[in-house]
Amino acid sequence: MRALRRPLPRGLRSRLLTAFVLVTVLGAVAAAWSGAGSAGTALVSSHQQRTTEAVAGSITAVAPQLTYPPDREALDRLRQAVGGDTLVTYGDLTSTGVFDTGLITDELRGAVRDGHRSAAQRITVDGRTWLLVGTPVMATAPDGTRSPSGIEVYTLRDLAAVEREVDGLVLTAVATAAAALPLSVLLALLAARGVLRPVRDLRDTAGALAAGDLGARAEPHGADELAELAVAVNEMAASLQESMAAMERMQADARRFVADVSHELRTPLSTLAAVVEVLESSAEGTDDDTRESARMAISETHRLIRLVEDLMEVSRLDAGTARLRAEPVDAAAAVRDCLRLRGWSERVEVAAPEGIVLRLDRRRLDVILANLVGNALRHGAPPVRVEVHRLPGGVRVTVTDHGPGLGGDVLPRVFDRFYKADESRTRTPGSGLGLAIARENARLHGGDLTASDTGSGARFDLVLPDRGEGEEDEEEGGR
Repeated sequence: MRALRRPLPRGLRSRLLTAFVLVTVLGAVAAAWSGAGSAGTALVSSHQQRTTEAVAGSITAVAPQLTYPPDREALDRLRQAVGGDTLVTYGDLTSTGVFDTGLITDELRGAVRDGHRSAAQRITVDGRTWLLVGTPVMATAPDGTRSPSGIEVYTLRDLAAVEREVDGLVLTAVATAAAALPLSVLLALLAARGVLRPVRDLRDTAGALAAGDLGARAEPHGADELAELAVAVNEMAASLQESMAAMERMQADARRFVADVSHELRTPLSTLAAVVEVLESSAEGTDDDTRESARMAISETHRLIRLVEDLMEVSRLDAGTARLRAEPVDAAAAVRDCLRLRGWSERVEVAAPEGIVLRLDRRRLDVILANLVGNALRHGAPPVRVEVHRLPGGVRVTVTDHGPGLGGDVLPRVFDRFYKADESRTRTPGSGLGLAIARENARLHGGDLTASDTGSGARFDLVLPDRGEGEEDEEEGGR
């Protein structure tokens, strides 16, 4: 079974606070602990020095009264002068009370006996710490020279009081580290606030830019790296604003150009359409080549007229001048009328319950249905099916076919203007605007048009809400 992992702080603020507090507290603990250790060592060393000097002083006070070689009585007198648990030796003679001679280490005995100097060691007996001090007694000759007398003094001194003082220092160090915690938290909060304020400003600026407010700017504070980042963000935003303004101007110019060209072509195309109708009626009595040329001219003229009409519709949608003419519409009847007017009734299956009546723009609904069904008939394969489903406050119309479907490279662009899945079919009857116009009309109603691949064909879902009373004519908005 995997062990549960404790979640790490993820926000920048929490990570700054955690790092600052940890560094501050660990620094305070290390400093306090080091200070306590140094003070404890100094305290023990000082106590050891004082004890050694006191023992040496006691020996110095009694040494002139001793006879050499000393007897047992002299050793006892020296032991009593030193006091405590003391052992005095001279050759085979010893004077001891309750002193355990086994506590004397070879190292200490060698320093006293062979080195002729005072030495001390800390030892532990039954969980208590003692200081064992060893001192040689030096004899002074009449000429002032000093030489070892052979007398050795070993005494024990309890270090309990010193240990209590050291423990007090450790507790003081712990209390100091604990007291540093709230102060470190306060300092961390202040530091994080100063560091994170420009970060928050940059976040808010980036959010405003992402939301479309290209005039948003971050105010640089100070002269550090964050201020340089704020300046860089402002420069990027200014460049982006200029680029978007230029793009909007170009798009407006392009829309105006399309609208103007479409409007200018409308009148000559109307005249050309009338001429083509006359040509169509008079072409029956001519030879085959003439009739084929006439039919081609008629077909291309009608295609050009449809393209101009689609361009004018797109121009109105882009300009926001398209309006809805909402009226009660029976969804099932609208589907059947669309198919009947175009002669598709025998080629399309319809599953539409009666009685689904909504307030919609009948003409725009017919445009949407004609584009969807026409696209399925041209590029799909039978059976083509139209289904109508009632929704709460609206209707969904689904158009499916059993053709090659929409591939992964086609689906994202299926509603793009002038996009054709097969670039080699440049002379198809469609203008490449039908699906784009259909979706714009759906959105003009407040609905939407989506496409998907079923694995056995293409599927288009049209969702339209019911346009209630008071929504007779509305300008397109929010697209």
